[in-house]
Amino acid sequence: MRPHLHSNLRRAPWRLLGAVILMALMFLSADPAQAQRNSDRADWMREARFGVMTHFLHDWIMQRSRDRMTPENWNTLVDGFNVEAVANQLQSVGAAYYLISIGQNSGYYLSPNATYDRITGIRPSHLSHRDLVADLAPALAKRGIRLMVYLPAGAPSGDAAARAALKWQPGPYRNAEFQRNWESIIREWSLRWGDKVSGWWFDGVYWPNNMYRSVAPPNFRSFAGAARAGNPRAVVAFNPGQVNRTISLTPYEDYIAGEIEDPTLWSARRNFEGVIDGAQIHFLSHLGAQWGQGAARFTTEQAVDFSRKVAQIGGVVTWDTPAGRDGTFAPEFLAQLKAIREAIRTTPVQRDTLPDAHDTATTP
Repeated sequence: MRPHLHSNLRRAPWRLLGAVILMALMFLSADPAQAQRNSDRADWMREARFGVMTHFLHDWIMQRSRDRMTPENWNTLVDGFNVEAVANQLQSVGAAYYLISIGQNSGYYLSPNATYDRITGIRPSHLSHRDLVADLAPALAKRGIRLMVYLPAGAPSGDAAARAALKWQPGPYRNAEFQRNWESIIREWSLRWGDKVSGWWFDGVYWPNNMYRSVAPPNFRSFAGAARAGNPRAVVAFNPGQVNRTISLTPYEDYIAGEIEDPTLWSARRNFEGVIDGAQIHFLSHLGAQWGQGAARFTTEQAVDFSRKVAQIGGVVTWDTPAGRDGTFAPEFLAQLKAIREAIRTTPVQRDTLPDAHDTATTP
């Protein structure tokens, strides 16, 4: 035994060296983009490259006609959303996905949710009778367009009764009780919609350290888990606000929220095919004068140029586009969206050669 042991020890350094060389070769031959992704759930986004968003909100749309904010008026508005007409328009401009708001600060939501009604106790409910998300999904699916949904991470700021019932305290607080309530509400929607919804975009994640970074739930993991309860393949992003550079908040998100008010300030550190810090690079801004409202604020050439800069590094582009009472878009925006899609479709991705490259892609 002793000579054999001695022989093994003598050969050990060479075996160790061989193992190191093998590991190095494996690392060099691996796909670095794949290695650094949080998941492969956002692969379809990278291939899609372009989508459209709508803020279909009670207070934003109803104020144009000076209608009062009431459950009856909200139901009338949601019932009037023409899913077939919207789906046809999205297909005509080449959108690969459609992102629509479930609700926001008013506390009016475009889909029923028994958990929300039970917790808040608000009567009559501020949630629509019609499930607009469920109705949109098949109209989009038959045209090859995916559906995504938007929801704030906090309680509706304009509804005091909902805020109190949900136990929401705005600011850098743990908000554990609120978060458990919110996740149960999200879970109901997710389970109902299943794979009809391909992704979630959560707004207002302003206090990530206080609310979501704990080891014990509720945390980022449980938050994302609630959104994926009905579809484990759904992509998730958490938005910390308008940030001029691409930034990922957590390994539990698949793509970067990417909200920016002024596209000329947008920049991103180039990385392998649009992936940075594990998440797919994603850009979101608005074509109208404001989010969800107003006339076109850019020329078509400007909007195309902003979009192309994102596409060049493998990023995904979403443009928020003002919608009418029936959900449809004005001709001026349809023309811009079609031009953006055509430009992105023919824009090649500029690939880096090293994972630590410090080149940046910025708009002029």
